[in-house]
Amino acid sequence: MMLTLLPAVMMLASAVQPVPQVDLQRYAGTWYEIARLPNRFQKSCAGDVAANYTLNSDKTIKVVNTCRDAGTGKVKTAEGLGRVAKEDKGANSILEVRFAPAFLSFLSALWGDYRIIGLDAANYSYALVGSKDLQYLWILSRTKILDDAVYNKLTAEAARQGYDIKQLVRTPQK
Repeated sequence: MMLTLLPAVMMLASAVQPVPQVDLQRYAGTWYEIARLPNRFQKSCAGDVAANYTLNSDKTIKVVNTCRDAGTGKVKTAEGLGRVAKEDKGANSILEVRFAPAFLSFLSALWGDYRIIGLDAANYSYALVGSKDLQYLWILSRTKILDDAVYNKLTAEAARQGYDIKQLVRTPQK
C-alpha cells in the first residue's frame, strides 16, 4: 500500500510550478508573512513575522527573518543566505536558502528549497512561496494586511499546485 502512494506524492511534488522569472531587485526588501504551513523552524513564532531580502554584489541574497517569540514576546532574528538554484535552467524563481554557518555551505542538505510560485507581477505587492515537497508554504505581502480576495486567489493557486491549504495558519501582525 505504501509503495502505491509514494509515486502519487512524488507526482504532486513535481507539479509545483514556480513563476517563470523574477526581478530580484524588485523582490528585495521587506515582506510580511500573512499565513504559513506549520513548520519546525517557526514553531516558537507567535506573530509579527517578516523577512527582509537584500541583494549582495556577488548575486547572493542576504535573508533576515524576524518574529515575535511565543515564550518571551521578544523579537527573534535569523540571518541566512539565498542563491538562485542550479536546477532552475535559466529561471531565477527557484532559490536555495541556508541559515547554517558558512563553513557548512558545502552540505546540500542545509540549503532549503524556496520556490516563488505566485507573484504580483505588476507591483510585487504579494508573493506565494513554497517548496517542491509541499511541506513549506508562505503567503507574503509588502503590507501587514492582505486583501481577502488576494488571499483567496493565492490559496486557490496553492491548492491547485497540491498544497494542503486546510493546514494554513494566519500570522498575527501588529
